[in-house]
Amino acid sequence: MPESTISVVPIGPKVCKPFLLEVMVFSPEAGFKFKVMVERSCTPEADAIWKIVFDLFKVTNGEEVQVVHVSYTTGTPVEQKAVQAMAVNGVMPAQAKVLVDVVHPATKAVIGVAKPKKAQTKKILDGLAQVVSIGN
Repeated sequence: MPESTISVVPIGPKVCKPFLLEVMVFSPEAGFKFKVMVERSCTPEADAIWKIVFDLFKVTNGEEVQVVHVSYTTGTPVEQKAVQAMAVNGVMPAQAKVLVDVVHPATKAVIGVAKPKKAQTKKILDGLAQVVSIGN
């Protein structure tokens, strides 16, 4: 007969420690480089907010100049777990393919655009949502 077990977990104030972790650096084509980071920020109530940050750089004469910054905030617990997994396991090959083939060109299309159109931002959003869904 199995023995009874007990679990005791003290409940105290929630703690959330923000961090930013670089999970991928890639040069998808000559003259460009992007960095992908997993970010955890915190609400005033110490709840974690998980994000994927995609920064696009133009490289000229070996100098990197950031040209676009994208921050994708997860909306569901499933998305949060997928982004957490990226922090632990890095970027999977299928996710990297979407970052290179979908997110990079969509982001590149808004370089120098002061106010990107909804269709342009939707392409970026859809690409990053696809990256997150691959992690589920």
